[in-house]
Amino acid sequence: MQTQLAQDTPTTQRRIGGSDGGLAGAATPELNRVVHFLQEISLEIDTSLDPNTPNPHFNMILHLLRSHAEGRMVSPSSMVAASGVPYATGTRKLTEIQDAGLVELRPRTKSGKSFTLHPSAKLLDRFNQLADRLDRIGRRTFGATVEDGDLDDYYFGGSYQPGQATIPPPAVLSQPLKLPGGLRILVHGDPTFMVMQTLKRQFEQMVGTDIHQRAFSIDRLREEALRNAARSKSRYDLIAVDLPWVGEFVKKGVIRPLTDVMDIERLDPSDFHTAGWRAAHWGGVPYGVPSQTTPELMFYRKDWFAAAGLEPPATTDALLKSAAHFHNPSRGKYGVAWNAARGTALGHTFMMTCAAFGQPIIELPEIAGGFDTDALASGEYRPALDTDRALEAADYLMQLMDYSPPDILSMSWYERVRPYAAGTVAMAYGYTLLAPFFELDNTCPAHGNTGYLPHPHGPGGVPIAPVGGYVLCIPANLADDRLPDAAEALVSFTSPAAQKLYVQNGSRTAPRYSVGADPDVRRLSPIFEVVDQMSWRDELQFWPRPPIPQISDIISICGHELHDMLRGIVTPRFALDRLQARTEKILKEKTT
Repeated sequence: MQTQLAQDTPTTQRRIGGSDGGLAGAATPELNRVVHFLQEISLEIDTSLDPNTPNPHFNMILHLLRSHAEGRMVSPSSMVAASGVPYATGTRKLTEIQDAGLVELRPRTKSGKSFTLHPSAKLLDRFNQLADRLDRIGRRTFGATVEDGDLDDYYFGGSYQPGQATIPPPAVLSQPLKLPGGLRILVHGDPTFMVMQTLKRQFEQMVGTDIHQRAFSIDRLREEALRNAARSKSRYDLIAVDLPWVGEFVKKGVIRPLTDVMDIERLDPSDFHTAGWRAAHWGGVPYGVPSQTTPELMFYRKDWFAAAGLEPPATTDALLKSAAHFHNPSRGKYGVAWNAARGTALGHTFMMTCAAFGQPIIELPEIAGGFDTDALASGEYRPALDTDRALEAADYLMQLMDYSPPDILSMSWYERVRPYAAGTVAMAYGYTLLAPFFELDNTCPAHGNTGYLPHPHGPGGVPIAPVGGYVLCIPANLADDRLPDAAEALVSFTSPAAQKLYVQNGSRTAPRYSVGADPDVRRLSPIFEVVDQMSWRDELQFWPRPPIPQISDIISICGHELHDMLRGIVTPRFALDRLQARTEKILKEKTT
């Protein structure tokens, strides 16, 4: 399966490593506003004063910059058309702009007979400086709100000002990626990655190369990543790694430390949700960049709860009472949907349910706000799956069965959300990336009627939103000559501009605070503000699924042993005892 992954960041230097590897001539929100302002002023002058002479240099530069910021292709003929002068004159003036080093040509085809035009780093830097000067002139002319002495300290259009946090569209890279065969990416087949398929051409123009994306289900994705690691040379430039796999993939040499290939500060780490960024580390070293940070939440029907006079459930007891109230199988209505399918799906559910009761699946030191995962790389683990709190979590799952749809034992990631979207289920556990099923379909009864909560907690737990999602990583066996461009692509794909574009095309994941705070993003869904608030309250946590090397095997065991429990074949205590014994055996084995 071949699809397209959208990417790009404001124009970046093609540089790996150095501390100054930041933005070069970035197409900032401020520059975009100045371009629009100047175009509108020019139009007013041209149409209000007569006689008047067009300024072809100025008109073409504004056209080029605006197209650059909006990711639109510019041809020589469109530049000449924007000049406002006869074709021969416009062609001559375009040559003068090129000779001045303000325009960069890129081949559109392999033959090189046609090409596109892009602003050079020199033009972008100069225009950013002009934007700053224009603001200062405007403030002095039309009345500044601060004293003149403070103007030097004024951050032009800074995102700290109310209403000025809008992230611009992705911009074209200052230099195209040069990867033989194009950029190759291995991803999960979820809505966030798949939504980029429709943007294939736009983003290939932005990076200057073809993009080939292979998408798999979660289990097949892991298998393909491990097969790829056994090859002499990686078939992929970037791979998507589920957060719990990080430790395993580091130990097995699947992924490469980012510190080996790039300056981490280029990623602006403080902008990522803390839990998502920490989950990308192993032994204190970052191995990936959050592409999706998607906590699992409780979706609930606000209209149903309001009509019934019920409060949204904050605890597991409250959830069971609410589920019992709404459960009416004779009318096709059910209380709650969740992951109960055998294997990976149920394994994840049990781990996160244990967390809601305050029990990590391995022994971890307790700290403020949760449990400490900093020492996971030490390799010393003891399972904690037969404790009293784990038994409470198992009993809770058994009680959920009473208020679940009849096909609950085959429900997994998508199946649990579909009946909720269709209006047959009052509540559903679900990742935010699944919210498009009802948020983007105004025919769904759940559309516009959904509230979002952290997991209801048990007596020994606290509100928690277990973090899921993927980090993009560079394979350890990627050929050296592809590393620089792979790192550039990694920066681009995870930039605020790219992640905002994902959201605008249907994604409901936002790994960065800046994206969640963007006013355009906030208008699309309440999820982003809710998740940001959870992050600030320290409710986003990744310890419920600790990324130890053996985690995938443990998840599978949980999903099989507890499925027998849900079917009534074994008791909860018997299932947990078997689970504890099998996990102890796994943790004694060496991961290779």
